[in-house]
Amino acid sequence: MNQNDSRKLVRADMSSGPRITVEEFPRGYRDLGGRGLIAAMLLDEMDPRVGPMSGRNKLILASGLLGQSGVPCAGRLSVGGKSPLTGTIKESNVGGTAGQALSRLGIGAVVIEGIPPVPGPYVLFLSPDGGEIREAAGLSGLGTYDTAAKLRSEYGKDASIVCTGPAGELLLPTASVAVTNMEGLPSRHAGRGGLGAVMGSKGVKAVVISGRSEPPTVGDRSGFTSAVREFVAALNSHPTTSVTLRKWGTASLVNFVNSLGAMPTRNFSAGAFEKATEIDGIRLATNTETRGGKTGHACYPGCVIKCSNIYPDERGEYITSGLEYETIVMLGSNCGLGDLDVVAKLDRMCDDLGLDTMETGAAIAVAMEGGLLEFGDGAAMLEMVRLAGRGQGWGRVIGQGTAVTGKMLGVKRVPVVKDQSLAAYDPRVLKGVGVTYSTSTMGADHTMGNGLGGPGDATSSEGKIEYARKFQKLAALLDTLGLCWFTRAVLLDDLSLLARIIACGPGIECDPSYLDGLARSVLRDEHEFNDLAGFTAEDDRLPAFFYEEPLPPTGMVFDIPPSRLDQFTSEMSAPAGRRRRGVVA
Repeated sequence: MNQNDSRKLVRADMSSGPRITVEEFPRGYRDLGGRGLIAAMLLDEMDPRVGPMSGRNKLILASGLLGQSGVPCAGRLSVGGKSPLTGTIKESNVGGTAGQALSRLGIGAVVIEGIPPVPGPYVLFLSPDGGEIREAAGLSGLGTYDTAAKLRSEYGKDASIVCTGPAGELLLPTASVAVTNMEGLPSRHAGRGGLGAVMGSKGVKAVVISGRSEPPTVGDRSGFTSAVREFVAALNSHPTTSVTLRKWGTASLVNFVNSLGAMPTRNFSAGAFEKATEIDGIRLATNTETRGGKTGHACYPGCVIKCSNIYPDERGEYITSGLEYETIVMLGSNCGLGDLDVVAKLDRMCDDLGLDTMETGAAIAVAMEGGLLEFGDGAAMLEMVRLAGRGQGWGRVIGQGTAVTGKMLGVKRVPVVKDQSLAAYDPRVLKGVGVTYSTSTMGADHTMGNGLGGPGDATSSEGKIEYARKFQKLAALLDTLGLCWFTRAVLLDDLSLLARIIACGPGIECDPSYLDGLARSVLRDEHEFNDLAGFTAEDDRLPAFFYEEPLPPTGMVFDIPPSRLDQFTSEMSAPAGRRRRGVVA
């Protein structure tokens, strides 16, 4: 049991009033935060068969279990609900300042439920004095950048903003949820799964989090300080977290994945892009530094990894922040586009409209294969994204996602699982990621447990089931704690330091075996939700072309049999007849 838990639970009932209530944190959830808390609450409190846009679906914003303790790199925010894109349970993890802001107010989670009788839009304002729901008609139709600017001018520059763009208001199933960074820019996005549409369906344009109440709470201050110092020292000495990510960010992966022949190119028709050096981490860092931007940028206070960036144009004017590998590949090589500046403009436009860059890039590439526009045509891509944000023409189809776009155009190569697009790794080469795509509770979602390589040859099937199991459990654990995924560099093979931090901070008596059990319980809850929603093993399948169509230049196919993947899913799922937690407040 968490001995130092003083968190509160905030509920916003949009159908009644609307009104906000503040409750004590339920005892049954005291050892949970972030993704684990979302999975448990959705399973306990709602029927998994409800429609994603119904009032009975919930949108949950949850800070990590370590958020109140002030652990470095533990400021992540989990956003969750039933996905309008996949129909499954969904947690989307995001940086920015909102996770820490909730923790500073002693709030473990905000649960938004119901649909307002008057559409809104509304702003949920949270402060040390409680919460309030306010009408915000002046924000209707605004992009996330104007929304954040207006709200910061009203509530103060220290306020953290969580908001949707026009895509969320249009209820597009590719809509993201934006979170402001330390500069107040809404450049961090909970992108996957369309949770911005769930937020929009509830009439909520933004959540504003302002002020602080209690200082970080820890049990054993001396032991906690010692463990945290050891944790920071490890991050500052590991080459990935101390050099690679700070200097080149996640764009450092472009050349590596391209060299393996695993980087999606022209709608997954190839695994290597001839213009990779035009969009890689070296080009990004060079452009950023010579134009007066910034690499080694932290998206929230206390991050010692600093993988983000602030990317300007040739005149030194800001375009976007946090230009990441996934965005660069899915809007770049996957669409045959080799111009990093255009990719940055597309990223900025998607962020402002509130669109998932990965799903948008995948859908546009399918549209390119269907003849709607040409591969590599950046101007046409910008126009298509603009139309998507307005819900007009073929843009509205793109905004429905990759699967719908493929059906509308009769395209055979449609890279989705559970109607969600694959991320920027081709499973025909990177088999471990393919296992995760095929067994994830959230569609083809690399954030369920992505990790490049695995034991032995990165492109071999050998050991990749076990590899995916290890990474899926670690991802569930880190997302529950609120820790950045990149901290895995120093935690992957030994959880004893993490166990010490938790024992001294939140005051949970734990060891590595306890943490393994916690991770498994999160995955079991998610699998049980999907089982009750009606999903079966057939819904997990990678599209046939990954098994049948050799990928240039390696000529590889995905060759792990579905029967082995089904067995893996069964092992990760809840035992038959498992009962819900039965939470008592």
